[in-house]
Amino acid sequence: MRGPGGFTLVEVLAALLLMAIIIPVAMEGMSVASRVGVLGQRKAVAMRVAERVLNELIVEGQTQQGSASGNTVDGDTSYPWTMRLENWSEDAMMQMTVTVTFTVQANNYEVSTTTLLPSAATTADGLAASQQ
Repeated sequence: MRGPGGFTLVEVLAALLLMAIIIPVAMEGMSVASRVGVLGQRKAVAMRVAERVLNELIVEGQTQQGSASGNTVDGDTSYPWTMRLENWSEDAMMQMTVTVTFTVQANNYEVSTTTLLPSAATTADGLAASQQ
């Protein structure tokens, strides 16, 4: 006849050792997943901010200055942006780039959006030709 059922000391220690290995790994996985989720959300917002700033600068006619910068707040996060205007290497056009930076857990990230604009000389030539 067998005595009362239960676990031996070796079985209990083996189970504790297994939990001591698995629980930290699972928690680190949750932390990484959470960080990636926040990064993805902030990157999407930063891209929307970059596109909005680019469109606003074009609509307001502020495309003749070489550079500009500002700060946009979305929710509780601040998104500093910079605009750079330079000659496009392929044609007589200007390349306008807006870069937005943001921070996730003390790491800096940035997203950029770019468009091509007619250069001031090309626009002036077109106006002169249409007036003749």
